[in-house]
Amino acid sequence: MKINYLFNGNKSKVLIFMCFFGSLTTMLTNEELIRVNRFIKEMPPLSVSVTRIMELAKDPKVDAKKLNDIISVDPVLTGKVLKLINSAYYSLPNQVTSLIRAIVMLGINTIKNLVISTGVLTTVNKQNNFEALNMEEFWRHSVCVGAMAKNLALKQKIDPKFVEEYFVAGLLHDIGKIPFNSVVSSAYEHAINYSRIKSIPLHNVETKNFEINHCDLGLRISDLWKLPPAIRSSILYHHNVESSEPEYMKFVATISLANIIANKVKIGFSGNSVYDPNEEQLMQIIKISSKDFDDIEMNAESTVKKAEVFLKLS
Repeated sequence: MKINYLFNGNKSKVLIFMCFFGSLTTMLTNEELIRVNRFIKEMPPLSVSVTRIMELAKDPKVDAKKLNDIISVDPVLTGKVLKLINSAYYSLPNQVTSLIRAIVMLGINTIKNLVISTGVLTTVNKQNNFEALNMEEFWRHSVCVGAMAKNLALKQKIDPKFVEEYFVAGLLHDIGKIPFNSVVSSAYEHAINYSRIKSIPLHNVETKNFEINHCDLGLRISDLWKLPPAIRSSILYHHNVESSEPEYMKFVATISLANIIANKVKIGFSGNSVYDPNEEQLMQIIKISSKDFDDIEMNAESTVKKAEVFLKLS
């Protein structure tokens, strides 16, 4: 497999790209490829509380008391749950001060997804790994994709119990850019500029010049953290929906379409200046109308402002 070939150190150098003047600028060395691989392996694991809740949430018989027993002994997580339910994201008329009541009101699936999103953001942000990309703009784009994905799910009349999973998938879809940005920041900055100047989607520039892209790296991270299958699939296939597993294709198409909206409205920036031109095809897969699409795009700014509470929690 090409990915393993690169990471096993059997290739001494990889040509990145020709700069926009046409001259060779940078080479990605075998040592840098090994460092990217090591960076992923050494990414901090999710906290014990996050891992336990993810496992517990797989049990259809789990109840609010069991979740309360885990969350209540983690004061940081308790604070995040209470802060979220009392935020503009939910816009409840009265303040909630009881953890068990918050769990009941939010529901087990929402709690699981809250825990995943804040757990990942906290873990990643501890490292201060942003060089080529601006951290604030990167996460603002990610929040926008999450918020647009949630709204697209609502337009599809997805069961409310599962809508928050769309938000989390959107929030984490570009997680694979972090190793590039951290380990080979100068080369990645050149790739971002080349993508913009030549109007080539960034993932294509990555694939052509690094021989691996952020979706591939995102897969490795999602496996490391044991993220749910649908989220894992969206991280890997959000630029290649037709290759996703049939049972997750509509889910992945939703994340891909949300990413297009975020790029079109230019909320945040994750390095890609070119949005995929296949929105009509994606709309057909998830069966939403042009009017629904336009409504979501038009209200993007106000929707994202509510969702940015997730960044503040982390």
